[in-house]
Amino acid sequence: MIFRACFTAWLRLVSASTVALLLAGCISLAPEYQRPAAPVPDNFPSTEQGAQAAQLPEWQSYFSDPDLQQLIFSALDNNPDARIAALRVDEARAAFGIQRSERLPTISAAASGSRARVPADIAGTADSLVVSEYGAQVGFSSWELDLWGRIRSLEEAALNQWLATEAGERAARLTLIAQVADGYLRVRELDERLAVAQASVASRQLSYDIFSRRYAAGATARLDLLQVQTLLTQAQSLLAQLELERSHSLNALQQLVGSQIQLPPLQQSFAATMQMPLLPAGLPSQLLQRRPDIMLAEHRLRAANASIGAARANFFPRIALTGAFGTASSELDGLFESGSRAWSFSPTISLPLFDGGRRRANLELARVRQEIGVVQYEQAIQNAFREVADALAGRHWLGEQLSVQQQAYQAQSERARLARLRYDNGSAAYLEVLDAERDLLAAGQQLVQARSALLSSQIGLYLALGGGPLPPVTAEQANGSTSFIQPGSRNE
Repeated sequence: MIFRACFTAWLRLVSASTVALLLAGCISLAPEYQRPAAPVPDNFPSTEQGAQAAQLPEWQSYFSDPDLQQLIFSALDNNPDARIAALRVDEARAAFGIQRSERLPTISAAASGSRARVPADIAGTADSLVVSEYGAQVGFSSWELDLWGRIRSLEEAALNQWLATEAGERAARLTLIAQVADGYLRVRELDERLAVAQASVASRQLSYDIFSRRYAAGATARLDLLQVQTLLTQAQSLLAQLELERSHSLNALQQLVGSQIQLPPLQQSFAATMQMPLLPAGLPSQLLQRRPDIMLAEHRLRAANASIGAARANFFPRIALTGAFGTASSELDGLFESGSRAWSFSPTISLPLFDGGRRRANLELARVRQEIGVVQYEQAIQNAFREVADALAGRHWLGEQLSVQQQAYQAQSERARLARLRYDNGSAAYLEVLDAERDLLAAGQQLVQARSALLSSQIGLYLALGGGPLPPVTAEQANGSTSFIQPGSRNE
C-alpha cells in the first residue's frame, strides 16, 4: 500500500511537471543570432547615386515586349531548372514538416490477442493450461521532453533551410528571366545586324551587276570590277557568319524556354521594342531585402546558428516518456467490461557517459559550419555589391559609347556618300569607295552591337538589384498567347 501510494504521488508529480514544461516551453542553447555587418561601402562607386529606391517593378512591367513576355512565361513553366528548383522547395517544406512533428508525441492505437497452451510440467499443475490474453490500448512511445531546446533548434534549422530553398528558387526564377531576356535580345540584335548586312549585300550586288555590264562593254577596268566583287564577297561572308550566330543563339534560347519557338520577323528596331524604365540603385543595404541569393545565405546562416543549439543540447540528459491506456482481459467477451482498465507509464532518462568525443566533435562541426555561413553571407553581399556597381558603370559608359558610335556611323555614312560622288565625278579611284563602304558596314554593325550592349546592361542591373515581385506562374499564363511556341512543348 505504501509503495502504491508513493507511486501514485510520483505519477502526479511527473504529470504536473510535464504539463508545466509544455506550457512554459523550453530553453534554447543556440547562440543569439546577430546579422553580420555588410562588408561593403555605404554607396556604390558610380556617377548615379540614390539615397532611396522604390520597389522594383515586376518583370512584366520592366520587360514590355510582348514576344519576350511570352517567352518568359513559357520558360518559367517549362524550364527544367526552374521546375527542379520548385520541387526543391516542396522537398524542404516536407522535411520541415517531418522535423516539426518531433515536438509532439506520436499517438497510436493497438489491439492484440493471443492464446497459448502451457504443458503441465511447465505450468506446475496436474493438467496443461490454455492461456488467453486480449488487449486494446491507445498510447505513445519514446516522446522526448524538449527541456534543452534540442528539438526546437532542429526545427528552426529545418525552417531556415526551407526558407533558404525558397530564396534559392526565387533566385533561379529571376536568373532565368534575365537569361531569357538576354537570349531574346541577342537574337533580335542578330536579326537587325542581318538586316543591315542583307541591305549591304543587295546594294553591293547591284553595284557588281552594273560594273559587270560596264566591264563587258569595255567602259571600266577589270581592277574596278574586282574591287566591287571584293566588297560583295565580304558582305556575303559576314551574312553567313551572322546566320550561323543567330542559329546558335536561337537554339540556346529554345533550351532556356523549354520548347521549340519561331520568332516573328522583326518589324522595327529592337531598341524601340525593348525600352526599359530607369532603375534607381538606392543604397547597398537595400540589397539585403531585395537579393534572393543574400536571403538564401542568411537563412543558411540562421540554420547553422540553430544547429549549434542542438549540438549543445546533446550534452544534457534526454527524458523520454512512454505511456498507454486501454483495457485488457483473459476473455475476449470481457475486454470492455468494468474492471478491465489497464494503463502503463514509463519515463526514461539517458545520458551517454562515453562516446569517444562524438558530441564534442558535433558541436565543433556546428560551430565551423556557422563560421562558414558567415563568410558565405559576406561573400554574397560583396558579390551583389560588385554586380550592381558593374551594371551601373555599364549603363553609364555604354550609354556614352552608344552616343559616340552614333556619331561615328553618321560620319561614315557621309564619307561613303562623298567617296561615291568623287568616284562618279572621276575625282577619286574606286579604292576610296571600297574603304568607305567597308568602314560603313563595320560602323553599322558596331552601332547595333552598342545598342544591344546598353540594353543588356539594363537587364543585368535589374538582376543585380534583385528584381521585382515574382508572382506564381500558372499554366494559363504560360499558355496565354504563345503563337510562336511550336507543338511538342509541355504547354500542350
